[in-house]
Amino acid sequence: MPDIVNTEQAQAWNGSEGAHWARNQDRWNAVNEGFDEPLLDAAGITEDHRTLDLGCGSGQTTRLAALRAPGGRALGLDLSAPMLAEARARAERENIGNVSFTQGDAQVHPLEAGSFDAAISRYGVMFFTDPVAAFGNVGRALRPGGRLAFVCPAEAALNDWVTAMASLRDVLPVGDFGQPGAPGMFSLASPDRVRVVLTAAGFTGVTLNQAQVYGVWGRDAGDAADFLLGTGPGRHLMEQADMTTRAHALRTLTDHLRAHEAADGTVRLRSTSWLVTASRPTDPSGRP
Repeated sequence: MPDIVNTEQAQAWNGSEGAHWARNQDRWNAVNEGFDEPLLDAAGITEDHRTLDLGCGSGQTTRLAALRAPGGRALGLDLSAPMLAEARARAERENIGNVSFTQGDAQVHPLEAGSFDAAISRYGVMFFTDPVAAFGNVGRALRPGGRLAFVCPAEAALNDWVTAMASLRDVLPVGDFGQPGAPGMFSLASPDRVRVVLTAAGFTGVTLNQAQVYGVWGRDAGDAADFLLGTGPGRHLMEQADMTTRAHALRTLTDHLRAHEAADGTVRLRSTSWLVTASRPTDPSGRP
């Protein structure tokens, strides 16, 4: 894979984390799919649009963008070979011909200037080591007046999975979630930081609107607890514990999640995010 500067993230997403997400793509879509339609609406994708999907993972939003633009095309860009393999397989099964996927680092990937009408991302833009460089590269790939739309987590306390993991503080060495500024899930949780980054990258008309989704995290409390403890943060914590402590953690988390079980038993947790939009200026002076 050429031109990679975000080496730490590339290692993670081509290792156990990427394999986990590829194996559990249907579950992650069940968690996050409530953001899909608002994201595509915000991007303004129409019949013949050319769309770039950043951090596309296994390609759910890329395929949806392609379906919205049967006369256009959609390209998914991601660091993770395991997830891109799943994305290609799903696009082939669904017979979506105007979609493609490539492995690359958005900070430096050689995207053709002005070749896209819109750039989108669902939870794929928080891990850049240099977000100004990444968004600047994406901006150059948009046509003048092209639109950027992405979803990223708002502050940690407004996300129920964080509260759930915090219930383990007496069992496992759970640290603090959400440090705006450092690469990671909550790096863009601060609206001021989002505005500073996108403005520095050359975008105009930056807007943020809060969006909340209650996604399905498991068939029941025990299933949701298993899933959470199998994600990157959960797996890291469990690997530091002995078998007795792991069993205690699973019981504790399951008990916490019972309060989130719906009438059908499924566990639904609130995800609170920013729906961010911005535009590439239409002339070199920076005017929209």
